[in-house]
Amino acid sequence: MISRTRRWALWVTGAVLVAVAAVLGGTFVYIHFISGPAPAQLSLKAPATGSAHSTATGSTAAAAATPLAGTWRVATGSIVGYRVKEVLFGQDNIAVGRTGSITGQLKISGTTVTAGSFTVQMATIKSDQSQRDAQFRGRIMDTSAYPTGTLTLTRPITLTPLPATGVVKTYTAAGQLTLHRHTRPVTFTLSAERTSAGIEISGSIPIVFADWSIPNPSFGNVITTQNHGVLEFLIKFDRA
Repeated sequence: MISRTRRWALWVTGAVLVAVAAVLGGTFVYIHFISGPAPAQLSLKAPATGSAHSTATGSTAAAAATPLAGTWRVATGSIVGYRVKEVLFGQDNIAVGRTGSITGQLKISGTTVTAGSFTVQMATIKSDQSQRDAQFRGRIMDTSAYPTGTLTLTRPITLTPLPATGVVKTYTAAGQLTLHRHTRPVTFTLSAERTSAGIEISGSIPIVFADWSIPNPSFGNVITTQNHGVLEFLIKFDRA
């Protein structure tokens, strides 16, 4: 006959297992059926055949007749955000937060981008989870102390030959990225497209949290993340 103490222990163990199963099952259902998949990475359409340094064709030569020289400012519809892989109660997930609160400009002289600087209001970045956003604004990024993130280009970008409207080209950019008060050099690939309304660029910058003294987003044993994430952007420009 099972003693009362053993029956109690079995009941408690069973209750714990049921609770754990409910949490894990609920998390799985939420991630895969309620929350849905993470938004696709910010990008332009697939690049056209050829690189930014391919020989100019008739179409690119025609495009060159429309000058790009001047100052271009960040326009409505621009997006910047983060993408981080996380494990939530044992379930793989991708955390994505974004904002449209971006200011900045590009300066183009002839066919060369000579300067560019951008500022993001960090507290406006939001995901699909208010609890995650509170952690982001608080212990992770401390947006009250470090309200902005900035990127300043440090090397010219040669656009020759100029692409035709609607053609996506890729370029290498270098800059100084400031996050969480720390500034570090970054080199990254971006895609650019001339549109009928202006210019659009997209790309991503890998971020190792420790390089900017950003605390790992992991939260106890409930949420664990990798030691890195991605800063992604899709920025639209019109003439200043």
